[in-house]
Amino acid sequence: MTEATLSKSPQPARSYRWFGIAAAIVLVGAMAFDTKIVTIGSDADVQVQKFSPVAFGAEQFPIIKQDVEGRAVDAVELSQAIAADRKAAGEKYGVATSVGPVFPVKFTGVLGERKANYNVVAVEGLPAELTVRVQTGPALNGTDLRDATGKIEFGQFKNQIEYQDAGSAINNEVKKVVLGNLDPAAIEGKTVTVIGVFKLVNPKSWIVTPVRFDVQ
Repeated sequence: MTEATLSKSPQPARSYRWFGIAAAIVLVGAMAFDTKIVTIGSDADVQVQKFSPVAFGAEQFPIIKQDVEGRAVDAVELSQAIAADRKAAGEKYGVATSVGPVFPVKFTGVLGERKANYNVVAVEGLPAELTVRVQTGPALNGTDLRDATGKIEFGQFKNQIEYQDAGSAINNEVKKVVLGNLDPAAIEGKTVTVIGVFKLVNPKSWIVTPVRFDVQ
């Protein structure tokens, strides 16, 4: 091997080394181009890190209210449909859930006895064995409004806690927007018009969560 041959032998190694460096630079540049910088404490950071039930409830309640008001079925008509064929009534008027269908309903009646967070409503034309109660607060139970449209699903949330919080936040909007100026102790015996929803568990007992509550 000559001196000239020895002097040329390291060059391929140096070429591969520079090629590797160049490839690494290109890769780092591509990663930087594809990376979104989120400032800690910014709106983007909050959205990524934490679900806000309050914001969700405020955003969703008007949408739910409009949907329920547009689909609400007269209580007498609905009770007759349920009595005739519970499954068919659910498919026609309700939104399916794992427990039972959620029905949108409307009625006018006389507000009667108050127990806990409910008032019984006497609605003309309903069968005597059917008791209708409307939630008048201050606490509102259940997730009927969350489930009323069929468009809010568990898969939209990180876990079960967020899913439950979403339902509670919507109920809180009802307390603020629908029942905020209502004194349940002062309206017994009054005629009311209600639009709301109930989950059909017991056909002889409806517990309605209102999206509209008008006292005459």
